[in-house]
Amino acid sequence: MSTHPIAHLQAVLEGAVENGVFPAAQAVVLHRGVQVFGGVAGNATGDTRFDLSSLTKVLCTSALFLHSWTEGKVGPETSVARFFPGSPVGDAGATVADLLYHRSGLPSFSPFFSQALSSHPELLEPDCPPSTRLAVRDEVIQAAARTPLFAELRTRTAYSDVGFILLGEILSRAAGAPLDVLFSRYIAEPLGLSARFHRLSSFPSDGLVAPTGVTRPREPAPGQEGLWGELPSRSSVPGEVDDDNAWVMDGVAGHSGLFGTAVDVARFGQAILNGCAGAPSFAPGPLWHRALASDPLLAGSTRSMGFDSPSKELSSAGHYIGDAPPGAVGHLGFTGTSLWVDLRRSLVVALVTNRVAHGRQELRIREFRPIFHDLTVEALGLDNLTPQSHG
Repeated sequence: MSTHPIAHLQAVLEGAVENGVFPAAQAVVLHRGVQVFGGVAGNATGDTRFDLSSLTKVLCTSALFLHSWTEGKVGPETSVARFFPGSPVGDAGATVADLLYHRSGLPSFSPFFSQALSSHPELLEPDCPPSTRLAVRDEVIQAAARTPLFAELRTRTAYSDVGFILLGEILSRAAGAPLDVLFSRYIAEPLGLSARFHRLSSFPSDGLVAPTGVTRPREPAPGQEGLWGELPSRSSVPGEVDDDNAWVMDGVAGHSGLFGTAVDVARFGQAILNGCAGAPSFAPGPLWHRALASDPLLAGSTRSMGFDSPSKELSSAGHYIGDAPPGAVGHLGFTGTSLWVDLRRSLVVALVTNRVAHGRQELRIREFRPIFHDLTVEALGLDNLTPQSHG
């Protein structure tokens, strides 16, 4: 009996490990709700949790927004100024929708950790008191709120970690509980996810985590060179969030901080499909459809409410995913993680790696992702999908 072509994805993952694209990976593919592929390569098992990086923005923050929207606590039109009065973004009239669509005018990134580590070098010590970590977390949130806009509100799409730091705090304040508690209660437990935040002040290291960087703070990512000066540093402990801003926020933030497996990421992807189909989820179908629709204000934006969609030029999703209406949604994570959900094909592809363990300059994941996604679609025989007629 011949092996199903999709089994070839295992060799593709192993080849990428051998070539040094990443040290470890997990991948899960679901088609019409059924797992058709699950693979692990490199120094990992199926239980290894990966730093999901910016997948936190969708798995946690967008998902909790949908839950809060359903409960009537926070909606797209909720004013940022309600939670951050006097902030530049609040004074500009920004709403929660502006943060979700990445059109608030806030910059992509600001090295908040630089000031935090300069003022509180004790953060680097293993016995740093939890009270210090929580105080610094609040200082970073206030610094994010004070961040000046670099563009006028609603004039351009600019992906922003800063906006999602504020969004995570808005959702936390509106619900009256910490973000990690809300994620566990309303997202992880209902969906059966093992994913969780690693709060530095209370996280016991269990060894089941794929390593990322080796120093704290991390070396600058490409394009971040020279944004901060010399800082105190130390070797990094495995299991701590890779992102330095999330790290000085005690490991819990709206933009980064979740650790989980490819199974977790794929289950969340399936929850998107189920929600769109009207099945029980943490939000009703109509809200899912509104959340996944492209930004209605800025033409050409690939962003929906926290989610991204494949760009017109070569996307990380490859040539097929999202090529026919109603398209696809997903997100990437800096550490080498991704989720793509093809709404027409009922296809979920979750790929998690720790490519940053080879250094932040190792960027071959950019070539690997589209190849992996194209091979997945072709192996399932879904590459010849006829677009719906518009004539």
